[in-house]
Amino acid sequence: MDDLDHRLLALMRSDARRSIASLAAELDASRATVRARLDKLVQSGVIGGFTIVVRDPSQRNHVRAIMLIAVEGKGVEKVMRRLHGFPEVRRLHSTNGRWDIVAEVVTDTLEGFDRLLSRIREIDGITSTETSILLSSPKDLV
Repeated sequence: MDDLDHRLLALMRSDARRSIASLAAELDASRATVRARLDKLVQSGVIGGFTIVVRDPSQRNHVRAIMLIAVEGKGVEKVMRRLHGFPEVRRLHSTNGRWDIVAEVVTDTLEGFDRLLSRIREIDGITSTETSILLSSPKDLV
């Protein structure tokens, strides 16, 4: 992949529905070149597909956060099983480094968020947590 491929991918990430003509004008390349590059990126697997991201307007005001969780000893599996039982926990990831688990959480209100954090922190084996509220998500890169 060269600079043109990288710039093409960046443009496609921001709006995958752009026309070939629009992409070509922005990249200062011919439409045939852009079409060929796009086809090559799809055939080689660099572009794995095209999709849409549907945002539920009813969830616009929900409290979303990332919770980093440290677990004592070898208790990660047990803690993850417990976290699976929380409907507010949308995704779980095991990780390395200072934190053992990354949890993506969503609640309807700040009060619900506070209660959730308290309930999670009471799980046996959790030694510490750090939580960051997600303020906005202007662009999804996936």
